[in-house]
Amino acid sequence: MSHGDIRTCVIGAAGYSGAELVGLLLRHPSARLEGLFGSDRRAAGAAAERFDSIFPRHRGETDLAVEATSIASILERQPDAVFLATPHEVSWELAPALRREGVVVLDLSAAYRLRDATLYAAHYGGPHPHPEALAEAVYGLPELHGPEIGHASLIACPGCYPTSVILPIAPLRQAGLLDANAPIIVDSASGVSGAGRSAALKSLFCEVSFQPYGVLSHRHAPEMAQECGADVLFTPHLMALDRGIVSTIHPTLVRGAGAAEVRACLTRQYADQPFVRILPAGSWPSVASVAHTNYCDIAIGSDPSGRHVVICSAIDNLLKGASGQAVQAFNLRFGLPVTAGLDTRPDTLVPGRTT
Repeated sequence: MSHGDIRTCVIGAAGYSGAELVGLLLRHPSARLEGLFGSDRRAAGAAAERFDSIFPRHRGETDLAVEATSIASILERQPDAVFLATPHEVSWELAPALRREGVVVLDLSAAYRLRDATLYAAHYGGPHPHPEALAEAVYGLPELHGPEIGHASLIACPGCYPTSVILPIAPLRQAGLLDANAPIIVDSASGVSGAGRSAALKSLFCEVSFQPYGVLSHRHAPEMAQECGADVLFTPHLMALDRGIVSTIHPTLVRGAGAAEVRACLTRQYADQPFVRILPAGSWPSVASVAHTNYCDIAIGSDPSGRHVVICSAIDNLLKGASGQAVQAFNLRFGLPVTAGLDTRPDTLVPGRTT
């Protein structure tokens, strides 16, 4: 397909991740944005509202409105690819219907990320309605599953917390550097946008505080365990920031392995990956260094013995943890440069956005 010929739609365009995704697609050299739709929370009879009215930073960039979602309305746009920035309950139903029509589906929810269908009842409020589709979905982490993404019709884009953990840990497991009998301990802190755009008391400006939540029970833990091949003891925290994630990870290494082996493994793994940066010794990742970019910054440290290793990572939860990652997978699926539409140089950022 030539410039601007890949027809796309975004469902859930009025949410934080959906809005970021629309902004990326509007600037993408090979994508043509044909339709914007709300999640199921936008009533079927509600009047359509222009996207640039909901998000004024996009004034003059598009005249598309966010419409109520229906399969018929989506298919009228004849999309090649549809992005689902929707709750998992909505993605459960939309993804199979769109795939039956030959549409490539990139789902930003957790609806098709877990291979074990029984985990959905425990973590997502009920049994999975389409368990047969789980075996067909490709886990859409581009750095680790690029070849599979290139041929997929259903791409399950990873969550923000799991991305920050899987990128540094999965290569270590594959290389045999982790003690198979020890759990991986993860403490992560996320900005408030991770909770979505709907009104909630804990997300109000005067209520937000640094605090843990979902201690050892967060629904993203099974996703981490699946992709890392190990038990994960995960504690998320809420930060008084609008966006960003920092994860501090405590792996147990096999005897004889230390920080040097970890650094060498991750450096090899990501040498040709433009969006993963292994920081030099003594440097540590921060939200400010990755905000409004598709980067994952990873740092490795150890105690004086070199035996106890600490890995820290940082991502923007709305980009590398959601929309930017989905565009990265879109690029791979349609044979485009993996960086297409994801230029993250500081002079390309939209003025007026702050961390």
